[in-house]
Amino acid sequence: MVFSTHIFVFYFLPVVLLVYYVMPDRWRHAFLTLASYFFYGWTNPWFVFIMMFSTIVDYVCGLMVAGKWNPMGKADNPHDGNPASMKQRRLAVLISVVTNLSLLGFFKYFVFVQSNLNIILELFGEETLQVMKIVLPTGISFYTFQSMSYTIDVYRGEAETAESLLDFACYVSLFPQLIAGPIVRYRDVASQLVNRDHTAEKFTTGVMLFIIGFAKKILLANPMGEVADAAFGAGSLVWYDAWIGAMGYAFQIYFDFSGYSDMAVGLGLMLGFRFPINFDSPYRADSITDFWRRWHISLSTWLKDYLYIPLGGNRRGNIRTYINLFIVMFLGGFWHGAQWTFVIWGGIHGIMLAGERMMGRDSIYRRLPRIMRITITFLIILVTWVFFRAESLDQAMKYLGYMFGINRPYAGAELIGSIIYSRDHVVMFIVCAIAVWFGRHSWKIVEKITFAKVVVLILLFIIALFAMFTQSFNPFLYFQF
Repeated sequence: MVFSTHIFVFYFLPVVLLVYYVMPDRWRHAFLTLASYFFYGWTNPWFVFIMMFSTIVDYVCGLMVAGKWNPMGKADNPHDGNPASMKQRRLAVLISVVTNLSLLGFFKYFVFVQSNLNIILELFGEETLQVMKIVLPTGISFYTFQSMSYTIDVYRGEAETAESLLDFACYVSLFPQLIAGPIVRYRDVASQLVNRDHTAEKFTTGVMLFIIGFAKKILLANPMGEVADAAFGAGSLVWYDAWIGAMGYAFQIYFDFSGYSDMAVGLGLMLGFRFPINFDSPYRADSITDFWRRWHISLSTWLKDYLYIPLGGNRRGNIRTYINLFIVMFLGGFWHGAQWTFVIWGGIHGIMLAGERMMGRDSIYRRLPRIMRITITFLIILVTWVFFRAESLDQAMKYLGYMFGINRPYAGAELIGSIIYSRDHVVMFIVCAIAVWFGRHSWKIVEKITFAKVVVLILLFIIALFAMFTQSFNPFLYFQF
């Protein structure tokens, strides 16, 4: 199910909120879990069983790590009051990590491995394998990372075990952030699962954030997606049309993901939860390093804590630091999708992060005016988005060829301009640019609730609803990950 559909807005959400608030506190987690399973299984009910399996495995592994279930016997000399042996604790973490990565690997990367193996077999004149067709469960990249981090945090002593399987299942499946984040760690919501407050102010703030996110998706992201689809789907492009098309995609993914993040945090507030901020004006970044402090913050933090630091971080010399940065971003790109385009996208960001680290804080680049650094950073990001958007590596290279004037456009290539430069799209480009570089953060807007803000947002919501019915189905971009 998608937030930006009439089914969610007019049916699912009102019913869930109504039932949630009229039922006793002791039943709310069970209801939220069932509602979240219904939400997740709307497209394919079988996906729910995969998530349930991952949830049960990690909950049991957490009990083993904490010594609350000791199938291997208790330790002879318990450490820190934990009766579990170190062997059992390490085995439990290993089971959790292997199980989650195996699920992710099979559903997301098995076809990729098969396809590339066939390429190698063809090169050596061998018979190719029949490639299996595997349906990717929506959001599996998010909830496997989230569920797996629980066991690791319990092992590290950074989180207590869940009070019950129901609490843990509710944490993993919470529909506001289930499909596309933020990647919420158990330690961040553990106390809220036990006791959280429900106030009119929190609920109103959540509604306002939801409306802002909804408007971003419907009124900004989707129209910019029309520009990007037209440009990337064209057989030939004039160089300036190619740049405008890439910028259209940059705005599309910005407001698509920003809108989803606002809606997720807003829905969480409506249910009494406070989720971490996941988006902080990334196109105002003045370096790629700064960009990753602002874009998909929960993923950046996850990769840092569970991959970069365990690899050694910056504690083993400069060369190792550069390698670690590249590995993390290389795998981060691969996490986004099982295609070489995503791998290259992540690799470029890894190289840029290592390069900025190598230049240091006193580099010539750091002495440039901030406006120049922001412009240069955005242009680099714009080029890398081509790999992110392209359906294949060939298409990405061809598109970049048009952007940089290497490929000559065919006759009639200018006709695509009738779509790109329509009046509505030009207006939306201007609005997007103003919002990206001069607008206020969503959470700043809702910090103080006023009558005027409420009126404006209600009108904005009505306009977005009318626009929603005129658009074709357009799910969030991060749903595919």
